[in-house]
Amino acid sequence: MRVLVTGASGFVGRSLHSALSLRKNEIVVTTRTAQSEQNAASNSIVVSNIGATTNWSSALSGADAVVHLAARVHVMRDTAIDPLTEFRCVNTNGTLNLARQAAAAGVRRFVFLSTIGVNGNATTLGNLVSETDTPRPHDPYSISKHEAEIGLRAIAASAEMEVVIIRPTLVHGAHAPGNFGKLKGVVARGIPLPLASINNRRSLVGIDNLVDLIVTCLEHPAAANETFLVSDGEDLSTPSLIRRMARAMNRPARLLPLPEKALMAIATMLGSRDAAQRLCGSLQVDTSKVRALLEWSPPVSLDEGLSRAVK
Repeated sequence: MRVLVTGASGFVGRSLHSALSLRKNEIVVTTRTAQSEQNAASNSIVVSNIGATTNWSSALSGADAVVHLAARVHVMRDTAIDPLTEFRCVNTNGTLNLARQAAAAGVRRFVFLSTIGVNGNATTLGNLVSETDTPRPHDPYSISKHEAEIGLRAIAASAEMEVVIIRPTLVHGAHAPGNFGKLKGVVARGIPLPLASINNRRSLVGIDNLVDLIVTCLEHPAAANETFLVSDGEDLSTPSLIRRMARAMNRPARLLPLPEKALMAIATMLGSRDAAQRLCGSLQVDTSKVRALLEWSPPVSLDEGLSRAVK
């Protein structure tokens, strides 16, 4: 199978490239810069900017499937005058432009990596969100991804191309960017964290499990035109996550008790309320659909995934 992978030089893209290579797929990758050692075995095409007018004809030539990972992701201290417009340019308009060209080129299946943010940014403890829940995108990033999902479903309804949408939870793994990478660094340095009193639950997904599902969605007949939530299948409180990370690093977990209200008040004064909410709040997903429809289960346990992530 000839597969076009966008964003192949990113965190998920690198792992997906390796997995597809092991399955002897012919891979075409797009990157922002010239060909690197990582994708030297693939047909590499430079696409510096993704938007409504990007020409994908060379990358799509002969492609059987597309995995679209490239996106404008969360930007810390975003200086854009209108952040939503910037996110839409790449994540909505750029995605739909690629999908329309893919459908016209005869691509059989289009796998889109969306975000759990489409379901919202929090759940009450013990309540799980699912694919059938009303979408609640909460920031420019998740809004742009949700709008791309809507457009992709419309394209699938009017073309021969099948669309699969995956909404991952927080992805952990070696070299993971964002919040997990920051937390890993803090735990590794033994910095005390005032999180011992937090009672929450969050769903996570290891990079190997996410990539395994992406590959499954490329090939499984029942995945056509479906949306899936994915996690490792075990939800952790933030203190439990830190303890397990520390154990995998053979380091002590330095957790201090502080009431959640006090922690949130301090974080608000410091301008870090959103970060504190992610550490204190719950976000749990129901993965029964992907398990039943695709007969898929995470091949790597959460503890093994965390061990791989920190080592």
